Amino acid sequence: MKSSDSPQNRPFKTSLISVASLLLTGFLLQLAFGSFNRCLLRFPVNMYLLIALLVIVVFLSLRPQSRLFQWFSGIPLSACNIGAILLYTLVLGLVPQATSAMEESSIFGFDAVTHSWPFILLYSFILINLSCVIARRLIRFSWRHYAFYLNHLGLLLLLIAIGLGASDRHSYIMQVEKGATENHAYNEQEGIRQLPLSIKLIDFGLEAYLPKLMLTDPRTGEPAADGRARFWEVDTLHTTGNLAGWHIRLMRYIGHAVPSDNGTYSPQEVTGACPAVLVQLENKSGSVSKTGWICCGNYAQPQRNLSLNDTLNLMMSVPEPKLYRSDVIIFNPDGKQVKARLNVNSPLRSDNWMIYQYGYDAKHGKDSTYSRFQLVYDPWLPGVYAGILLFFLGSVCLLLEGKKKTKEEKR
Repeated sequence: MKSSDSPQNRPFKTSLISVASLLLTGFLLQLAFGSFNRCLLRFPVNMYLLIALLVIVVFLSLRPQSRLFQWFSGIPLSACNIGAILLYTLVLGLVPQATSAMEESSIFGFDAVTHSWPFILLYSFILINLSCVIARRLIRFSWRHYAFYLNHLGLLLLLIAIGLGASDRHSYIMQVEKGATENHAYNEQEGIRQLPLSIKLIDFGLEAYLPKLMLTDPRTGEPAADGRARFWEVDTLHTTGNLAGWHIRLMRYIGHAVPSDNGTYSPQEVTGACPAVLVQLENKSGSVSKTGWICCGNYAQPQRNLSLNDTLNLMMSVPEPKLYRSDVIIFNPDGKQVKARLNVNSPLRSDNWMIYQYGYDAKHGKDSTYSRFQLVYDPWLPGVYAGILLFFLGSVCLLLEGKKKTKEEKR
């Protein structure tokens, strides 16, 4: 008589206990050694682990009728793994995560989930589980299951590329002066290092939104607050409006202005120029009227406000950047040169490198003499894209098959 507690008769209980034991082991390792150092998995170690995974799955699939293979490729273990990963997804969503691997994590690693031992062990267990599920179907191969193959192979490829490939992903910050060529960059783990590619900054440009006028308390410099709107955006098409009980009229706007000797401003396309406006304000009763120039100021010229009374000033905020870009030449390791314009949120791909417009000298704004770039090296990225594509195609095929079966059942 077979025991009622055997894995064959109680698969869900066995799977639940196994996953729980795996997580408990992970928490003990977390307590003993701290967060997992993913640098230990850098190439070629991740390739050795990938080969080991293949050997384990092939070894298990040599006896497809064995309890061990049936359990590793069965629904109960898959369901428990999915449940565990969903719990960790909740943790990721509810607990703020450390922004850097260099930051010290909490005792159980909930604020650095992807670097915690329980997550690493669970990820490894899921890879074995998913690989065995695919192997089980491949043993009894049929073209009818093409949607299943696409879906699960895509998911496996995606998990491998994201997980095992994460240790080979490097991110650097490079600062390049205008007219100069640079190939040194920085990150927290490695410090300053020389990269195989170089970047020459030809020019830097910045486009900004129109500035805003706001009422402030001259005693504190903070925005005045009494529950009413305290901001008015400069609009060259609509030149009148209301600001906290004051009627405001825009008489003149200069986008690139410098102060004149007579107390006014004049337009000049020179370094250090900044926005200035001539405005007129009247209170509701019309008893108080103020006219004057206002300038947000910058590193080259002082800020200028308009005093309305002892408790209110009208000042201009520094315009917020709308778009900043760099004209560059990329020198690749193979000697190829690529001229490109890097816009913020519009990266450039060069071999296995992704180059992002990262920053500039905020103090000097449009007159910044340098540009900062983020360079991300990820040789596993094609695997990520391939996995997503296969998973998407498999999902679409599964949906089409489901609709087809539904129509057949109705007939």
